[in-house]
Amino acid sequence: MSQTLKRNIRLHGFNNLTKTLSFNIHDICYAQSEQHRREYIEYIDEEYNAERLTGILEDVAALIGANVLNVARQNYEPQGASVTLLISEEPVASEGISNTESPGPLPEAIAGHLDKSHITVHTYPESHPDGGISTFRADIDVSTCGRISPLKALNYLIHSFESDIVIVDYRVRGFTRDVKGKKHFIDHKINSIQNYMSRDTKERYQMFDVNVYQENLFHTKMVLGEFDLNDYLFGAGKEDLPPKELRKVEQQVRREMAEIFYGRNLGRSLKL
Repeated sequence: MSQTLKRNIRLHGFNNLTKTLSFNIHDICYAQSEQHRREYIEYIDEEYNAERLTGILEDVAALIGANVLNVARQNYEPQGASVTLLISEEPVASEGISNTESPGPLPEAIAGHLDKSHITVHTYPESHPDGGISTFRADIDVSTCGRISPLKALNYLIHSFESDIVIVDYRVRGFTRDVKGKKHFIDHKINSIQNYMSRDTKERYQMFDVNVYQENLFHTKMVLGEFDLNDYLFGAGKEDLPPKELRKVEQQVRREMAEIFYGRNLGRSLKL
């Protein structure tokens, strides 16, 4: 059996390249009281419970043209949820397959070619009594074998969570051989994950890349460009806090965002 790779290269057997999209989102809020922190965690657990997360992942599977073979899901105590989908290829029209650098659509049928693949999500709501900051993180992995890249699902995933910070990693692993025995370590051109994002996403977020082209490793970090403190106050509004308290809360939130974005503890004066 042989398949056609880009530039009409004939493959020996199946396309064995594995393409993995790792997608981490972070949501941040300020919950002043213990009750507000508890209500935030309850809200997140309800908003992103295992049932809803399953729906999001099933939409991703439909988007890239995959059959769902098995679903495993679990809501945890005291908080958090996990969902894993095993997926496989389905018969598709070859003209629907595209690896070009362009934004993937929102949920609508896209033809894909996958085998021995999976999609997973794990959520991590948390809060701390000191400072009033609460956060929510979701880790999503979309791993596919075959011709299509999971990056085509990126636009849909970003719109499904609408978070403050997004960290995306994409890697192509392994190799596939053509009929002459030559190895091919990637089957599509890519110079940035950003090229798969829609215009509205690029307008909302500040982004920068760290790419290792020779290793087929691509990394993009994103943080919301506009800051409105009202968007980060849970159970209260700016009118409920005195000016001095508002300045303190804004500094806390901005520092939290900076530390998550840069992945380390930072000085109190540093802001994004």
